[in-house]
Amino acid sequence: MKTKKHRRRYDTDFKREAVNLCKSSDRSCRQIEKELGIGNGILKRWVREFDADPRNSFRGNGKMLPTEAEYKKIQRELTHVKKERDILKKAVAIFSREPNRYICS
Repeated sequence: MKTKKHRRRYDTDFKREAVNLCKSSDRSCRQIEKELGIGNGILKRWVREFDADPRNSFRGNGKMLPTEAEYKKIQRELTHVKKERDILKKAVAIFSREPNRYICS
C-alpha cells in the first residue's frame, strides 16, 4: 500500500530568503536546496518567479495581481449587465404584444 506524500508549503519570507541566498552566494542552487531541505528544481523556479516580478512574486493562494482583480470585477459586471439586458428584452417582448381581442369581458 502506497503512502501519500504531503506537499510542503513554504511561506513568502522563506522563499525570498532562499532566493537572496542563491543570488548572493557562490554555491549552486542544488547545494542550497540540499542544505535547506527543498526539493530539486524548486529554488530555480523561485528565482525565475522572483526575477520576472520581484514586487508581486510569491503571492500565495487567492491573492491576485491588481490587473487580475480588475479583470474579475469587469467580468462580474459584464455578467450582471447581460442578465439585465435579457430581462429587459423579455419585458419589451411581453409589453409590445397586441392585446388579445377575443377576450370577452
